[in-house]
Amino acid sequence: MTKQKYFCDTMKKKSSSKLLFIYNADSGARNAILDSMHKVFKPSTYDCKLCDITYGVVSENRTWKKFRQNSQHNMAFLHKDEFAKKYASKFGYKFTFPIALIEGENGLEVLISTEELNQLKTAHGLIRLLKERNV
Repeated sequence: MTKQKYFCDTMKKKSSSKLLFIYNADSGARNAILDSMHKVFKPSTYDCKLCDITYGVVSENRTWKKFRQNSQHNMAFLHKDEFAKKYASKFGYKFTFPIALIEGENGLEVLISTEELNQLKTAHGLIRLLKERNV
């Protein structure tokens, strides 16, 4: 059974909290090239909605980049293999990807679930959802 703690309360703006965005893709140049090709040739079967929303084929979405740069929150962006190396053994959680988490004093909490991310269509939708959750 997956241990997921869903973030429901208003996020308290603590300097110790970090937003983690984990892509449903592995890191590395080869994977980045394959992902870009997949976005172009078979976009309907691409498995990472977070990648699709925040990045185009070669560069970061302008709307998302502006939001990210103007945010007062500490944000980290990881590929699923990077997340597994850095967090899996530390917290023992198993998540589906893509996902947005909050890392705070109590460990990891789900901010935006895989299901919610997969329903989003645009960077504006992601930003709106983050603002609704006071992020």
